[in-house]
Amino acid sequence: MSPPPSERAKPRVIALANQKGGVGKTTTAINLATVLAADRRVLLLDLDPQGNASTGLGVDRAARGAGTYALLTGDRPLAELIRPTPVPTLSLIPADTDLAGAEVELVALEDRDRRLRNVFTADAARLAEYDYIFLDCPPSLGLLTLNALVAADSVLVPLQTEFFALEGVSQIVQTIERVRRALNPGLALEGIALTMYDRRNNLSELVAQDVRGFFKEKVFETVIPRNVRVSEAPSHGLPVTLYDSRSPGAQAYVALADELRRREKVRAA
Repeated sequence: MSPPPSERAKPRVIALANQKGGVGKTTTAINLATVLAADRRVLLLDLDPQGNASTGLGVDRAARGAGTYALLTGDRPLAELIRPTPVPTLSLIPADTDLAGAEVELVALEDRDRRLRNVFTADAARLAEYDYIFLDCPPSLGLLTLNALVAADSVLVPLQTEFFALEGVSQIVQTIERVRRALNPGLALEGIALTMYDRRNNLSELVAQDVRGFFKEKVFETVIPRNVRVSEAPSHGLPVTLYDSRSPGAQAYVALADELRRREKVRAA
């Protein structure tokens, strides 16, 4: 079956960012992209030098070739870098091995914080084939994340339900505001997704209450539970929604994608 055509004049570009590692950012990027690709065309850019999104979609480190580093430095055109994934309507630009040095090399380049946005502008016709573009950012607020925020329409912040959660999310929200003022006036906070939620742990519930009390409706109602299937899936090169679609983790990501689309429709109304 051929992929459905894009229903948009231009794709929605959503960055997944949190300067704290281990919060489920890459897992959320992979699984949201996979669920949405059930009836839309989706492109995922792996901007994290660790390359976990690439591995989690079945692209082994040794087989990646050119990817987001070549894209940011202008070495290769976007169309040459797009790779297929196990999901027919989900494409990937992997993190190539040179991406680890990009933070240093970008400093010397012209428009160092706008490299990704310039690529998107130049290749607008090619990208118009997609409904969504997801940007999986590294766990830092360096130039790779900054390029994503400048190129994005919105930012989705995965947030682990742990003690230091509010401190970390406040920092990324402040960064979003600074980028909005200085570089990307259209940037919005898509929402905060609570991850690794353990219903048996009172701390998870307390943190969730604190985050909802502070950020109100910006917090998604859907929470992503701790689930062993979510942890196992990347080692098989599959999103959990394909690895075990009936698992609580997979079902939670289906619900999160549905909530994302409902919120989008409300904003558009």
